[in-house]
Amino acid sequence: MALPLTPCRGRVLGVRAGGFGVAQPCLSPQPTAPARSFQLDYEHDCFLRDGVPFRYVSGSIHYARVPRPAWRDRLLKMYMSGLNALQVYVPWNYHEPLPGVYDFAGDRDVEAFLDLTAELGLLVILRPGPYICAEWEMGGLPAWLLWQSDIVLRSSDPAFLAAVDSWLHVLLPKIKPRLYQNGGNIISVQVENEYGSYYVCDYNYLRHLLGSFRALLGSEVLLFTTDGAQAEELRCGTLQGLYATVDFGPGSNLTEAFGVQRGVEPRGPLVNSEYYTGWLDYWGGAHASTSAVQVARGLADMLRLGANVNMYMFHGGTNFAYWSGADLKAQYKPVTTSYDYDAPLSEAGDPTEKLFAIRTVISQFQPLPVGPMPPATPKYAYGQVDLRKYADLLDVLDVLSPSGPIRSQFPLTFEAIKQTHGFVLYHTQLPHDVPAPAPLSAPPRGVCDRGYVMLQKVGCLGEGRAGPGPRGQAGCTEPPRGTPMSHLCPLGGSLVLVLGGEGSGTVCWQHLGWWGWGAALTLCLQEYQGTLERDGQSTLPVTGRAGDALDVLLENMGRLSFGANFSDFKGLLGNLSLDSSPLSNWLIYPLAIDTAIQQGWPHAALPQPSSRGRSGPAFYTGTFETPGIAWDTFVKFPGWSKGQLWINGFNLGRYWPRRGPQQTLFVPGSVLRVGCPNNITVLELEGAPPSPFLLFLDQPLLNSTLSPSTWTAG
Repeated sequence: MALPLTPCRGRVLGVRAGGFGVAQPCLSPQPTAPARSFQLDYEHDCFLRDGVPFRYVSGSIHYARVPRPAWRDRLLKMYMSGLNALQVYVPWNYHEPLPGVYDFAGDRDVEAFLDLTAELGLLVILRPGPYICAEWEMGGLPAWLLWQSDIVLRSSDPAFLAAVDSWLHVLLPKIKPRLYQNGGNIISVQVENEYGSYYVCDYNYLRHLLGSFRALLGSEVLLFTTDGAQAEELRCGTLQGLYATVDFGPGSNLTEAFGVQRGVEPRGPLVNSEYYTGWLDYWGGAHASTSAVQVARGLADMLRLGANVNMYMFHGGTNFAYWSGADLKAQYKPVTTSYDYDAPLSEAGDPTEKLFAIRTVISQFQPLPVGPMPPATPKYAYGQVDLRKYADLLDVLDVLSPSGPIRSQFPLTFEAIKQTHGFVLYHTQLPHDVPAPAPLSAPPRGVCDRGYVMLQKVGCLGEGRAGPGPRGQAGCTEPPRGTPMSHLCPLGGSLVLVLGGEGSGTVCWQHLGWWGWGAALTLCLQEYQGTLERDGQSTLPVTGRAGDALDVLLENMGRLSFGANFSDFKGLLGNLSLDSSPLSNWLIYPLAIDTAIQQGWPHAALPQPSSRGRSGPAFYTGTFETPGIAWDTFVKFPGWSKGQLWINGFNLGRYWPRRGPQQTLFVPGSVLRVGCPNNITVLELEGAPPSPFLLFLDQPLLNSTLSPSTWTAG
């Protein structure tokens, strides 16, 4: 009985010698296939969907970078662009924040996201890792893996495999019912990611993953790998039983790039799993930009060859909170909060010129959906919102670190104290007088990633009086002459000074409910010294007296997401030295800032008095109301330095206008409230402007990089 003949449009002839032929129309006999199947056709260099030749034109979107209320809008725009599939990562660390603690609720509901793609008629190419890169914090691997300091990530290290197996046994059962052959829309699943770029090159690790994926997903699912279009990368990144694909951007030589794939897969479909529509931004670099004409031309060339293409990214989104990763290219390069990527859909999900150029190309190869492209989401410029200083960070340690400090002779890393993201405060005292400026130094790579240094000068009371209660209250008592100010100004304390107090030439002070005055009063003041930075400034000059408090606030700017070694420990990795003498006797405060803010702090508390001015880490607060709408907006930071922003408890990410290029943060309308105040909390790390305010705009500013000569304060 003759088999039916089905057109195989744009088929590419496979060549075992490592090349590939020109596109030719063909009629290919099709074997009998199950009712639902997605398979490789090595004879005709095609995918087969239900036994019929199939080619996907796909785009990448990351649900973890898009608020859940916006998922439908973004997916519908991808569908109306002519895509028949999308590609999506599953970040392990987004779902397992602590060992055995899983979160699939709200924005993390990956099953709801996948079900929505099916509802809208999009097929899915799933990339569940366990490593994903994606310029995401630690490439998607949980930071708690580094609690075992000698673990070898992405290898057959038993400790790593045990953690991977536990995760896959939770995730993959959620995926299996959604596989194409099981009635779902997931046509293929990637194993690992760009493993050929990693230094370990452990085939036993890949074999273990292959066995786990097969055991948990079944024998019929199409499993594949992705690597850069270099023969050396495919040498370590591929394995028999996993279909090898490549990634490359516009401007690449197609013959050479697909020739690399053909060197491993002489027959089968040509696949570019990451065709780069733009590129990521680093703090201090220029905003990436790739021309729409160049992207469209490269796409058309690949489609004429019959290749399958996934565009990375089609919609980039935002690295909210602390989720942005980093690269190591001679030096540490943290990724910006915006993941706009110069993609066809902007960070806010708006169609761009590039999208319409791509849509035009796709229309030349397959029919477009009927109907208009959904419009850009509405934006609103809410204008200026004035803020006020709430408290210096050192004054609210009881709120931010309720468990108190950890005592250690020498500094401990974030991982050693089981802190994954954000900030840790390191406190010690100067061991001796430093009358002349002496270097406070960190060893090479000893600060990961930025340390904000403060010195609390401790003096003593001269002739003066102090007592409890409000100023002028009867019954004030005089402390013993020479009482150390540290008794009145301990770590976390503050002073409010009122010049011209009781009598000529005196200074009044207030500290934690105590008032006093005196003509010979030496005050305890916090002085911001500056910043120590990974691969940057490693020494600061300081002066002080024995017993002065030294505080260093350490910020994790994102763990490495791509490069040779992902064991990117955070905090003080080595001891600080004062004039070449190591400092010791540290108090280490893990800070749970997000927990406090999500519980309503600081808006439910009274402002704290402070005398430290505008320099150094401090919190600022304010509120605003919307005019009956909750539209997307962009917030600008005029005169601010660097820090973190929360609105209504939602962590919108890092701002760093002094470094650039990003000058605004994207604020999704779903974060805002209508009919009641919207609470703003800012943690400014270096120095706020004299009159602090934020400016809400209706368009972003992503391309304003300052000269490195201006970075000394930032």
